[in-house]
Amino acid sequence: MFQRKTQSEAFWQEDFAVDDDDLNHLYNLFLEDETPRTIQELTLALIQGRCAREEATIQRELARGTVYQPRDSYSLGEQIVFPALDFALGTVVGEREGHNPEYGEFKVIRVRLEGQDSEREFAAQLQQPHRLNLTPEAENHLLSTEELYQRYGSTVQQRLLAYLSAREEFVNFGDLWLPQIALVEVHIGHRNIAEAVLDVNGHPMSPEALLQELDLSTDASPSTQLFSLNYALSCDDRFDDVGYEGQILWYLRRLEPPEVVYPPRRLLYTPQPYDRSGLIEDLLQLEREIDDEATALIAPPALIGDSVIVTLNYPHRRVGTLPLMVRTRPFFPRGSTQHTRITFVDRSTGKEMPGWVVHQYNYVYGLEEWYKAHEIPVGGYVKLERTGDPLVVGVDFLPRRMRREWVRVASVEDGRLVFKMQKMPISCEYDELMIVGEADADSVDELWVRTEEEGKPIFDVMCEVFPELAKLSPQGTVHAKTLYSAINIVRRCPPGPIFAELTRHSCFQSVGGGYWTYDESLRGEERRLSVMR
Repeated sequence: MFQRKTQSEAFWQEDFAVDDDDLNHLYNLFLEDETPRTIQELTLALIQGRCAREEATIQRELARGTVYQPRDSYSLGEQIVFPALDFALGTVVGEREGHNPEYGEFKVIRVRLEGQDSEREFAAQLQQPHRLNLTPEAENHLLSTEELYQRYGSTVQQRLLAYLSAREEFVNFGDLWLPQIALVEVHIGHRNIAEAVLDVNGHPMSPEALLQELDLSTDASPSTQLFSLNYALSCDDRFDDVGYEGQILWYLRRLEPPEVVYPPRRLLYTPQPYDRSGLIEDLLQLEREIDDEATALIAPPALIGDSVIVTLNYPHRRVGTLPLMVRTRPFFPRGSTQHTRITFVDRSTGKEMPGWVVHQYNYVYGLEEWYKAHEIPVGGYVKLERTGDPLVVGVDFLPRRMRREWVRVASVEDGRLVFKMQKMPISCEYDELMIVGEADADSVDELWVRTEEEGKPIFDVMCEVFPELAKLSPQGTVHAKTLYSAINIVRRCPPGPIFAELTRHSCFQSVGGGYWTYDESLRGEERRLSVMR
């Protein structure tokens, strides 16, 4: 059997490059049915085209003469094709007896190859098996184009994608590609109508629904019309795809809240390196309980039910958001870098509220007014519930009879954060370790901005906040979750770096159960003895 180049790994991994013949093959593919195709479909089609071209070339070469096989006999003047010599064509100019006891009787033919002055000799009428003899069984072991795609498709796809991206002849929307010449014209008038329709509708719309409002006046296939519309809208800054998981939904950027396009500063966290090796087991458990969206943990598979309860922290309470984390993410439509418009349904009143899933920054926006209406405090429990629609999510709290309770209240005095115990009306269940109120949001915001701009180390913030919290306890202790909740009033930080500082400095001492004490005189001293786990 002669080796086809397309059957070898070296060809696809090292030698292959997209050429004009490949491009023409893909053009013809589109012209057959005018259907946009994914890069995966184009990759498979390219491999099929390459194999077909090679096979056609082989058949043309083989048709020029007799295929050389050592077992056959040849006559003077006969033309022979040598597949192993890149299908060289030769003419038999002589023959003699072969001499090798190992092979028995055989002939040696003398051949003049086309374009060469010298002659070469080849075995003929050889009775021994030889790898150059063609057999049906060998041909049946060729890899199919589907098998070649499974083995080398990823490499071919990368090179094809780079090639198409650099050519103006092809355009793409998402993973779909189409020759630019096949695009249906979606002119400025069509796009103005689409803007007006979305403006009046007030909700995102599918391209299929928008297409019904436009008269494209074309005989192109429905799939090409949809692709052309999506491509045109994606090139117009007025429109935004707010769909999810392959579902395209168009909306107007000017109708989107700023918090959807630009993440609130309160939620932004700049990752900082820290040593996790010193975190004792109870701190690791608390970190998992808090489940901050900025915590880069590999979480175990979550048990997903029809509802989940989240403890509201300060940054999300202030800006009206919820975190996308291990436990909450399954309740919202999935996406990548875009944002998805959803609807919250207040389970206590039935009221519907617009919401946005901001996939790139791991939060859901749209609950600020709901928090205020139900007076949900920092540390309050928020319940999410599934509905039959992936774009509709139920939201609720755990109500209880209204009563005034003593809680920590933050305020700003002399440019620093202080805490006092005050009575506040509470009408929902909450985490006692996380709850915190504030006396003056504006002054707290000013302190937060100053702390962020100064870039104050998290350890310094801890040393300022800890004594304020400790004075509220007769034992002078502060729970690690309480410290996390309080620090996030003036500095966005997940629990990991905070807990790492607790274990690293001798001024913080664990007294068990997640509670810690603070000794100002030891501030700055790193712990010399390992913490018992």
